[in-house]
Amino acid sequence: MQDTVFIIGTRSVSLLEASVLVALLLLAFITLLVVSALRQIKARATSEAIAADRIEELEEHLARMLRSQGEITGRMQTMAEVFSSRQGDMMRAVNERLDGMGHKLGLSMADTTRQTHDGLRQLHERLAVIDRAQKTITDLSGQVGQLQAILANKQTRGAFGQGRMEAIIQDQLPPSGYSFQATLSSGSRPDCLVHMPNGAPPLAIDAKFPLEAYNLLRKAQSEEELKQAQAQFRRDFTKHIQDIRERYLIPGETQDTAFLFVPSESVFAELNENFEDLVQKAHRARVVIVSPSLLMLSIQVIQAVLRDARMREQAHLIQAEVAHLTADIARLNDRTGKLQAHFAQASKDIDQILISTDKISKRGRRIEELDLGEERGEAMSSSGERVRLMAGEE
Repeated sequence: MQDTVFIIGTRSVSLLEASVLVALLLLAFITLLVVSALRQIKARATSEAIAADRIEELEEHLARMLRSQGEITGRMQTMAEVFSSRQGDMMRAVNERLDGMGHKLGLSMADTTRQTHDGLRQLHERLAVIDRAQKTITDLSGQVGQLQAILANKQTRGAFGQGRMEAIIQDQLPPSGYSFQATLSSGSRPDCLVHMPNGAPPLAIDAKFPLEAYNLLRKAQSEEELKQAQAQFRRDFTKHIQDIRERYLIPGETQDTAFLFVPSESVFAELNENFEDLVQKAHRARVVIVSPSLLMLSIQVIQAVLRDARMREQAHLIQAEVAHLTADIARLNDRTGKLQAHFAQASKDIDQILISTDKISKRGRRIEELDLGEERGEAMSSSGERVRLMAGEE
């Protein structure tokens, strides 16, 4: 008979039954503990899965943002390369235009320099001619006696006057601008014909000034001899003026004015000072009395007229070049406007790029301000709280 351990109501519980009852209670308690632990493990696994999903979503979002940032960075690099390429092309075009303009300006400066040098050279030549003429005048002034000796012979006098006149003409005019000893339709042969521009008749020049009577004036010893010499000089001079008018002034073939060349400045001064009536008579006969300096000045005027005529002949070429120059300037203005438009478009593109980079910088700062560690802790805390609540409910 088994020992009674305790009595429940009217029933006595033996030691074996009590042991079995205790074992069953322990088994039930252990079962409850295992079930509770399993539930806690399941809840914790569920919260960890939720947290892992949240972390994966955040990581995917972060990866998408990084990919977007990479794409934006690539686009910015592409835009920077395109802008650099456009800027390089623009700089090359500008450099080419500047090089072309520099080349044209260099050519223009070279032409201007060459023309200036030519003008200075011609000026030096003219000054040299003037210096030579002044020296010649000085020499002639100091050698009047020798000149009178040379001019005593008519042939020598004519050769001397012809030589001086030819030297002045040859120094001032090109070979095509004059003719010596040319024969006119009347059979007369003036000492020189100066060809005028635009098909105008030539200008006749005579170098045979009558000096026999003038020499008598220089040699006169008394008042009577002086009067006779003056009368003879007036007759010879008047006849020579008349001969020039009749022989060399041919309407339509020569100019209506002729030159009478006096080979001495002293003779020319004497003539204008003491024989004003003869000078006026020559003017009325359309014969101009010229000394070496006046002939040189007249030829220079004719030379300027010839140069002006040649310039007028070339005026159409100058106008064409000016028209081309105007067209070049117009094209340069158009290209400058296009270049300005390109610069304006490039400035606008740069402004838009700066706006985009500012937006990207702001988005990057917002991403940096996100505290992912705190969010993860809050998620874990909320998950643990939910597990504890579930365990309490069970």
